[in-house]
Amino acid sequence: MPGLYYEEFEIGAEFKHELTRTVSEMDNIMFCAMTHNPQPLHLDEEFSKDTEYGQRIVNSLFTLGLVIGVSVSDTTLGTTIGNLGMTDTRFANPVFHGDTIRSVTTVKDKRESKSRPTAGIVIFEHRGYNQRDEEVAYCMRTAFMRKRPA
Repeated sequence: MPGLYYEEFEIGAEFKHELTRTVSEMDNIMFCAMTHNPQPLHLDEEFSKDTEYGQRIVNSLFTLGLVIGVSVSDTTLGTTIGNLGMTDTRFANPVFHGDTIRSVTTVKDKRESKSRPTAGIVIFEHRGYNQRDEEVAYCMRTAFMRKRPA
């Protein structure tokens, strides 16, 4: 399924993405290994037993990547030029191994590109929730989007 072009996004449009994902221990360990993050809070079960969580938590950047990644097929697949920035990122609740994450994306704003007549800028609000409907990730993402070919 192709993504949407700049003109197809409407401010206020909300995408409740059907694709969900249960986060595994392997996801967390592999992400930490690939990003060279040795944080024992993510990797060391014995260390994590003595934390406020009582167990390992999933790397927050994996969580953010998952929440945004799930949105791609419904929004920007093949139509984005690139990300321009992410702001207001927060993680209200931790993600644990076995949590199932779902994502919701809202189009917050859009404008024509001042430098490229074939592109526009869309601001997305991404929210991720676990199976208990607790927010686990939030961010505002500015994306540089292709306009529909002439």
